[in-house]
Amino acid sequence: MSDSPLEEMEARESAERAEEAKKDAFNSQVTMTIAVMAVVAAIGASLETSEGDQTIVAKNDAVLQQNQATDQWNEYEAKSLKKNLYAIEVDRGGPKAADYVKVVAKNTADQERIAAQAKAFEAARHHYGEVAEFHERRHSKLTLGSTLLHMAIAISTLSIILHRRWPWITAIGLTIVGVGIGVWAYL
Repeated sequence: MSDSPLEEMEARESAERAEEAKKDAFNSQVTMTIAVMAVVAAIGASLETSEGDQTIVAKNDAVLQQNQATDQWNEYEAKSLKKNLYAIEVDRGGPKAADYVKVVAKNTADQERIAAQAKAFEAARHHYGEVAEFHERRHSKLTLGSTLLHMAIAISTLSIILHRRWPWITAIGLTIVGVGIGVWAYL
């Protein structure tokens, strides 16, 4: 007990200042944590965008390769029709039958070359499809990780508003999980 009301009032004010200092220190810690979370979330979002872009590029490359394969197969079919027309003329005989045999042989050779090119384009299409799937899986994981980081930032602000530790601790846990998922995307 104090000797005077003035001393008692000073003690209460001192306790209030100490409580405010604790709140200010806590708010500073939470604010710094939010700043770090925001930087990590920005990095995650940048990586997420990059993976999305790489997915789109790989899918476009796959489509281009498929278009080139289709063009080659169309040329293959045209050579086949031409070869068959000349083969019919060879079967009919006539003065140019020997010349037509050479044309049939040339078209057959051309078809083999064109088929090989078409198959190479199809293999490239398959490769780019796999690349697109790889980047799409990374993108999905990074999206989840970034979402958790953004949630952590929002939940951290509740800590300041409510003057409670549990939202801050929850947000730190979400941040750890979000960063873990982001790292997992690259493993």
